[in-house]
Amino acid sequence: MDTLRKGDQGTQVRQLQQLLVQRGYAADINGMFDTKTWQASRAFQTQNLDQHGQPLVVDGVAGPLTWWSLHNPKPFIRTPTAVDYATLPAKGGSRVGRAALAAAIGELKANAREIGGNNRGPFVRKYLAPTGLDEGQSWCAGFVSWCFMQASGGDKAAMPFAYVASARSLLTEFKQQGRSNAPGSGYVPAPGDVVVWWRVSLAGWLGHTGLVHSVQDGMLYTIEGNHSPRVQGFSYVLSRMDKLLGFGHVP
Repeated sequence: MDTLRKGDQGTQVRQLQQLLVQRGYAADINGMFDTKTWQASRAFQTQNLDQHGQPLVVDGVAGPLTWWSLHNPKPFIRTPTAVDYATLPAKGGSRVGRAALAAAIGELKANAREIGGNNRGPFVRKYLAPTGLDEGQSWCAGFVSWCFMQASGGDKAAMPFAYVASARSLLTEFKQQGRSNAPGSGYVPAPGDVVVWWRVSLAGWLGHTGLVHSVQDGMLYTIEGNHSPRVQGFSYVLSRMDKLLGFGHVP
């Protein structure tokens, strides 16, 4: 397929629009790469990966990687690790944080994942339902919120922060409570802490979040939803974390 940009017209633009609509992104199927199609393309790019498991560049241009992602489900990401994500760390973290992490580990063991398409399936619906959103939306913050709801006896009202579907809103909750820790502060995250990254732009509204599993030998280990199509563990060099916004701690 050709690389398509705003202003292009033709059959391939119509195919692009059809694929975007099929994936739940609003576009008029008129064969014209108009503003609405550009906005839909950018929205799709913010929530999907290329064939190597890397986030798509959010530029509204339908190039080879975006075409591939439109035709294929998000790829599974396999990462080597020095920890057992399915085991709760022996120590560290608060009671509530450890309980939330235990809930995340339970979902990992249950092979929680997208089923039937990107950002879709019963697990995604479960994480998003308390926010009032349906499947098809990003679910990383919903997953973290759901884990803390389980740590609060399944009672949304008893959670230590509001149940949200936005990673940045989650970090804002911690900042308002005085429980956030900024990059470069020297804070060493504990099991069950919340970690938040920015996406696309530091000053924008898009973000990603996960739960801290552990810190060992300068490496941060996390359990995240929607980084790949399933709940999965990931590792980072703690001193070189790209796009880190901060950590949140529930005492």
